[in-house]
Amino acid sequence: MDPLTPIPALPDLPRRRLLLGSAALLAAPPFLRDARAQSRLALTPAQTEGPFYPVELPADSDADLLVQGAQRYAKGRPAWLDGVVTDAAGRPVRGAVVEIWQCDADGHYHHPGDGGRADPAFQGFGRTSVAADGSYRFRTMRPVAYSGRTPHIHVKVRLGSRELLTTQLYVEGEPLNERDGLWRRLDAAGRAALTVPFRAGTGGDALRARFPIVVAA
Repeated sequence: MDPLTPIPALPDLPRRRLLLGSAALLAAPPFLRDARAQSRLALTPAQTEGPFYPVELPADSDADLLVQGAQRYAKGRPAWLDGVVTDAAGRPVRGAVVEIWQCDADGHYHHPGDGGRADPAFQGFGRTSVAADGSYRFRTMRPVAYSGRTPHIHVKVRLGSRELLTTQLYVEGEPLNERDGLWRRLDAAGRAALTVPFRAGTGGDALRARFPIVVAA
């Protein structure tokens, strides 16, 4: 070969494969494209934060709301609340932090707007970082009703400085749900996503509830 003759360029295989793959996706039948789109998970519905997010976080703000420093909270029905935080593709949202807050068994929040009447033994607020698989877990109590509201737990998900979700979790089978304005505003899919059973666990009297969370991360 003449040393001055240019060497033919090798084909750009990765680019060609990408273009071919994109063309194949566009050429796929509509029902197949729709099936792929529908395989994405529905985002967990957002709801109002409410007026009682803590003004000051408790010194003890870990994932066990039944222990506040040296105090132990004995009222209400103990419950484990767990789940996994994923994006719409089902991937764990690593680095996410889950927060929950709720009233005590007498219906009072740790907040100045509630008159400072909350039981100091109840932590009332907890936060935990998700594990590598997106899982989280809290020890708390089954939420209770107070004037104008059905039992609920407030939930917030953060990722660094970003707030990914604020919502509320409800108790499946609770008769007061039907009279709660926020619960009633949800459509059927929203109610199914935010309303979970609190079932008796094995080996002890603590209830168990599972609340999967899907966010746009």
